[in-house]
This record gives sequence, structure tokens and C-alpha cells, in this order.
Amino acid sequence: MNNPFNISFGQIPNRYINRLTQSSQIVDTFQSENPSTNAYILTGVRGCGKTVMMTSISETIAKDESWMVVELNPEIDMLHSLAAALYSDITVRDRMVKSKIDLSVLGLGVSVENGVSIIDMDIAIRHMLENIAQLGRKLLVTVDEVTNNPNIKAFAASYQIYIRKNYPIYLLMTGLYENINSLQNDKSLTFLYRAPKLLLEPLNFTAVKTSYKKVFDTDDSIAEDMARLTRGYSFAFQVLGYLVWEKGVSALQEILPEYDQYLAEYVYDKIWSELSAKDKEIICEMASSHKTRVADIREGIGFSTSEFSVYRDRLMKKGILSSDQYGHVNLALPRFEEFVTEKNRSGYY
Repeated sequence: MNNPFNISFGQIPNRYINRLTQSSQIVDTFQSENPSTNAYILTGVRGCGKTVMMTSISETIAKDESWMVVELNPEIDMLHSLAAALYSDITVRDRMVKSKIDLSVLGLGVSVENGVSIIDMDIAIRHMLENIAQLGRKLLVTVDEVTNNPNIKAFAASYQIYIRKNYPIYLLMTGLYENINSLQNDKSLTFLYRAPKLLLEPLNFTAVKTSYKKVFDTDDSIAEDMARLTRGYSFAFQVLGYLVWEKGVSALQEILPEYDQYLAEYVYDKIWSELSAKDKEIICEMASSHKTRVADIREGIGFSTSEFSVYRDRLMKKGILSSDQYGHVNLALPRFEEFVTEKNRSGYY
């Protein structure tokens, strides 16, 4: 039997633990008769499972034949891609032809005899969305790893118009906190302020333990030890399972150096490089002192209350810090303390 765990990013692995509450919230909202929102943004630290969750949700919705699902690449012209995807649907295309709407100038289909020639991509999309609405269908657009680039800004500006016109279009995006924040600060993209942002929660501890116990046919104590080593971090769940499958449950402690190496090379080095000097100062203090009380950490690095609050809140929104007790914070990622300690020891900080 092949290793059931997957250390590649993006695709749904064989051993996948769904975040049932957050996934159901999005699916139920989009499928309701009067949805409270037409857009959601999934955010969180690298490796937390944003792309996989988005894929899972889109596959769930696609099972309903009344829905169309289109994935757009934010690095190319998104409006052109959306128009091409909509026109490729045979029902939409036939209605456009019957309505004498000619999109050949835009490179979409062949010319329509005596048709009305459309030369604007945005107008073409509106015509197709009107047809989708008349067919009683809905459209879900997914965009992975958004950044504040011209393609996203052009698409988002048009999307706001589609929503105002009550077209049945829904949007699900993923992105890192800093990229989402940059987009939200663009005054022209006001709808993003209202779009709910879901910071992905850690995987359920019991679900992780149960999955490990089933795959490795081991007892509760070993499965619990493995689950604790992941701290509910999606990529860690896959890496640890992958290594234990190759080495065996009995080698759990021997696996830790390789486990640390995978986490560092695949995600932690990149996360660390994107932190500010003061972000790193807070994390280094926590890793070296093992303090969790906010007042103690703040005093250890000489930050004022207001200054520390800014960085603490930002690190929590990035998914690097967590808090399960008032006045305390913890490093959320598994064995991140060991990673930071090694950075300091090696002089890379």
C-alpha cells in the first residue's frame, strides 16, 4: 500500500481532516436562499490548509448541478479567463448565440450573423451572468493566494458591480494575512471590508488522533503523542504521518530531526523571512524564556503595552500566535520553539 499521507501542497490528500464547522458555514451560506454574504476569504499561516479547504468546498458545491464553479489564476487577466470559462459552458454559449450576442471580437467563439458585437470583456461577462440567472443557476469563483496586483484589482472592481446588479455570483478566495490586508486597504475595493475573513482553526485534536490511530493501528497514547506533535497544523499532520509510515511508530523520537527539517525547509524558513525584526524579537523571547504571560514577555523585551499589542495582534492574525487564556499567548506552530532556538544558535537571526 502506498503512503496515504501527502507532503505536496494544494491537492486534497488521501488522509484529509475537514474543518467541518468553517466549511459548513461557507457552503450553507452560499446555498441558502438569502445568503448573508456572497464572498468569503480564507486566511492563515502557510501550510495551514487554505488551498485544500477551498478545493474541498468547491468540490462540494460542484456536486449540485445548478452551480458552475470556475477557478481563476490571479497572475493572468482574470476577466478574460472568467469570460472564456463561462462561454465554454454549452448552455450559456447556446443562449448567447440565440440572443444574437457576438463575442468573436473578444476571441470568444465564432461570429454570429447579424449579431450585436460586444467589444468589452466586462459587458460580455454581464450578458453571460444574466443568462446564468435566467437559467436558475449560480456561479462560484475561486481564487487561490491573492495578492494586491492589477489583475485582482480589475476583477474585484467588476465583481462589485456584479453584486450590485444581483447577479448570482459568489467568491471564495485564499490569501496570507498581509496580502489580504493590503487588498483591504485599497480604497477602491470596499466590498473586501465586508467580506467575512476566516482564520483557519487548528485541526480538531480528536480527529487527528483518531486518524493516526486508524492508519497505524496503534494505541491511544501513541496516537495522542503524535497528535500533540502536530498542534493541529495541517502540513505537520501530513509530514508526521508520512515519516511514521516510512519509519514506523516505534521510531517516533528518532523521526523528530527529520520532522523538524521538513517543517523548516518547506514552510518555517519562508514564514521567518517574512517577519519584521520586532516580530522576531517577540518570538525569540517566547522561545528562549518559555514565557506565555503577555506582561512577562513584554517586559522581557522592553516594549510598551500599546507597542506590544500591535505586534501581538498581527502575529495572531497571521496564525503564528494563539491565545486560549486571557493575558497569555502561545506559539501556535508545532516545534516552532525548536526552529527559532536553532536560528539563534546558528546565528541566522
